[in-house]
Amino acid sequence: MSGFDVGGRLKQLRMQRDLSQRELAKRAGVTNSTISLIEQNSVSPSVSSLKKILDALPVTISEFFAGEEVSREQVFYRASELTEIGDGVLSWRLIGARRPNRRMSILHERYPPGADTGEDMLEHDGEEGGVIISGTIELTVNGEVQLLTAGDAYYFDSRLPHRFRNVSDSECIIVSANNPPSFSDGGDAQHHA
Repeated sequence: MSGFDVGGRLKQLRMQRDLSQRELAKRAGVTNSTISLIEQNSVSPSVSSLKKILDALPVTISEFFAGEEVSREQVFYRASELTEIGDGVLSWRLIGARRPNRRMSILHERYPPGADTGEDMLEHDGEEGGVIISGTIELTVNGEVQLLTAGDAYYFDSRLPHRFRNVSDSECIIVSANNPPSFSDGGDAQHHA
């Protein structure tokens, strides 16, 4: 997660809420050592693990990475202004992370060969769609598996169990959107991670 102090930020948020590592672990359904290792930056959590922990606070992924500040209503975003919310393997760059009252999440996603959102199928409120810009992605939705390539697209109810995997030997790039904006809502909303 390119220079972002995940461990320090998690510890800061946990302490602001007066939670012990044990209590946060219990709420998130992970081990105490998982919280400890993440806070020491000894391990880099997957997006799904981090999301579980943040949901237990609750803090959204965009709040976690963007910090407390909220920006003016920006219209144009340079590549350098997108907020990286990936797990160090997957790169998910969120457009307008600090935009107040954002009603959708738009992501520029990069899946290197072998990248996977995880065996635990993801399920959350809302719907999502995207277009494969380059490469190939294996998308599983509610037990149905498809290989999608450049120009192909998807659109589904996010409450259906789903998973994204790059089973090819080249990077896959996707531009996606979801609503409600999972990366800005509290609770257990999440994008595909």
